[in-house]
Amino acid sequence: MVLRAVFRAVIMGPPGSGKGTVSDRITKTFGLKHLSSGDILRANIEAKTELGLLLKACIDQGQLVPDDVISRLILSNLRHMQDSSWLLDGFPRTVAQADALDGVYTVDSVINLNVPFQTIQERLTSRWVHLASGRVYNTNFNPPRVPGVDDITGEALTQRDDDKPDTVTRRLKAYEHQTQPVLEYYRSKGVLATFTGTETNKIWPHVLSFLAGRVPPPCDGQAAVGKA
Repeated sequence: MVLRAVFRAVIMGPPGSGKGTVSDRITKTFGLKHLSSGDILRANIEAKTELGLLLKACIDQGQLVPDDVISRLILSNLRHMQDSSWLLDGFPRTVAQADALDGVYTVDSVINLNVPFQTIQERLTSRWVHLASGRVYNTNFNPPRVPGVDDITGEALTQRDDDKPDTVTRRLKAYEHQTQPVLEYYRSKGVLATFTGTETNKIWPHVLSFLAGRVPPPCDGQAAVGKA
């Protein structure tokens, strides 16, 4: 049996920074498995698992989910990928969560997307949606043919609550307050790599070049996964 090196990474970035697009490109290019904390939370809530019921109770009461609960959930999922290279998205969000992760796995790189808040505000607050189909428009670079109206059905477009200016500002401030200590945590460990820009397509080549020198190549034509 040929052992293959494992590469484990975390991606961080505020909402609207292009994290989803970059994550998708990383996993497709390098064969890493993508683990999204948001997807895991939703799946457990929908399945009504023991942790899922606890998560729902916290959310319904407007409380923050305790660090140990989130950590237990994510680490449980990571155990199923023991011998795989992975990209973790949405976790850790606090230093306590980073400590919990560090106690079990060695994180090789933390990719931080540093997109100016003004750019994100313009990007998100310009986004409008046709709710029935999920079609998304952006008044800056992908506007509907008729302002405020879906191109296909002619029905009115809606701006999600999360994309309204006041909400975007609150979300960005909350992210900065919560996440800055985590960035400092990983900076002190020498694994933080920050990529700054205003356009995902211009940031991506730098992320690609950075990872190309770090992710172990596949040993048998498959994705680069293996044992630590």
